[in-house]
Amino acid sequence: MNIGQAAQASGVSAKMIRHYEGIGLLPAAERTDAGYRQYGERELHTLRFVRRARDLGFSLDEIRQLLALWLDRTRPSKAVKALATAHVVALDQKIAELEAMKVTLQTLVQHCHGDDRPDCPILASLEAVPGVTPRGEVTPGEVTPGTPGPNGTASCDACSTR
Repeated sequence: MNIGQAAQASGVSAKMIRHYEGIGLLPAAERTDAGYRQYGERELHTLRFVRRARDLGFSLDEIRQLLALWLDRTRPSKAVKALATAHVVALDQKIAELEAMKVTLQTLVQHCHGDDRPDCPILASLEAVPGVTPRGEVTPGEVTPGTPGPNGTASCDACSTR
């Protein structure tokens, strides 16, 4: 089958198939006399493997390692497990970072009046320099939105309410 058919059958775009071949993630496809790429079931199986690994968030380097392990029938499963476990740890870290961003943004949204006034704590926070107040004063430590301030209420440099 040609690259378009392989793309449709595997769920990997023709552009990405070419890219994966170009970076050596996939071996170069066989070519017809006219120079068109040809793919068989084996290549489709590999493309589906890569697609599934990408769907799980593995990097290209990790996929390269997984492919090598997959093709090595004498591989120890502990090597595969170690790679997957490291990826889970990285995902947990990313989830924690996303949760922290969500909390910060929710706090900023709560402090935004959302009316016709031009002042906006969301924009003020985006333009703020960490460790420096909007008046240019250096602060001893960065205040995280949503954490108790000096008077016990949630505060942040970008909010007009404290």
